[in-house]
Amino acid sequence: MRVGIPVEARPAERRVAGLPETVTTLIGAGLTVDVQAGAGRHAHASDAAYRAAGANVVADHPAGQSDVIVSVQPPTPEQAAALREGDITISFLQPSAEPELVEVLKDRKVTAFSLDLLPRVTRAQSVDALSSQALVAGYRAVMEAASRLPKFLPMFTTAAGTIPPAKVLVLGAGVAGLQAIATARRLGAVVEAYDVRAAAKEEVKSLGARFLELDLETQRGVYAEAQSETFLERQRELIADRVAASDVVISTAAIPGRKAPVLVTNDMLKAMAPGSVVVDLAAESGGNVTASSPGEETWVGEVLVYGAKNMPSSMPVHASRLYARNVANLLMMMTEDGQVVPDLTDEVLSGCCLTHAGELRRELP
Repeated sequence: MRVGIPVEARPAERRVAGLPETVTTLIGAGLTVDVQAGAGRHAHASDAAYRAAGANVVADHPAGQSDVIVSVQPPTPEQAAALREGDITISFLQPSAEPELVEVLKDRKVTAFSLDLLPRVTRAQSVDALSSQALVAGYRAVMEAASRLPKFLPMFTTAAGTIPPAKVLVLGAGVAGLQAIATARRLGAVVEAYDVRAAAKEEVKSLGARFLELDLETQRGVYAEAQSETFLERQRELIADRVAASDVVISTAAIPGRKAPVLVTNDMLKAMAPGSVVVDLAAESGGNVTASSPGEETWVGEVLVYGAKNMPSSMPVHASRLYARNVANLLMMMTEDGQVVPDLTDEVLSGCCLTHAGELRRELP
């Protein structure tokens, strides 16, 4: 069977779903790999490197020629229309945001896997692309904040006096939040963090940050769940003074398939010191910060709010390396003797399968 790796068609997407190192893995499993010319250019993976790994470099998008299409962003409806019955796609596909595409995939009887829907179980960790890309986003968020902050992050002691370290507040201590904490600490900032999950406390403290303990009920689960508006209102009241005392706020609270909870209001922003910076990693799912807009810088008084948009794409080399390995691992779960045959009784494969044999397997949010 043939696996196709296309050039990403969606605007501003610089990652690629396969690299020469994962091409070698796929070929070793008996698969043939077709790579569209230029697919890896932003990740500095040349066509010559793909050829050296054993791939065929093709001029056109492999839809309709390859049996499996792997990509970062989902195919466009037009590309999906070129797929054949029984073909397989693997990508980040948010069904609620792509209803037209979902209909095309269903009508074409394509088996579509979405890494957005991957079950959060131990067996799925090696294919958990949401986590691998969140790591990139958390690191990059601190870099974006540091480049916009008109202050140093670390403390400096000089003959002209001492410069105190910046104060960074991270809201949400999942993968992105923990990486933001670790990065800000490496850069010398004083960091504190909050998460609704009780289990996050030890992780935050292990990175040298202070954990904010609020007079609120905590969650026991590993992953955050949606909260009532009453809870969120009380949460905003309790963190308002910590937001005001911070030079940088990085918000990372997102729940897959749902609108992001509002954690920081305009009134809270106005209480921050002039020159402070807020980076909202949840901007694309509604935003943790009321003023944020995806990909935009917004000023609220003298506080800058940056709404992050596709942050992993800004670091395509390592983001692609992680994502390509996730995709290869998922393919290996369903490949035997050179044939990709998904076992949809498997909880991992079943959990992230959106369409199959003309049926929609997941209810659209």
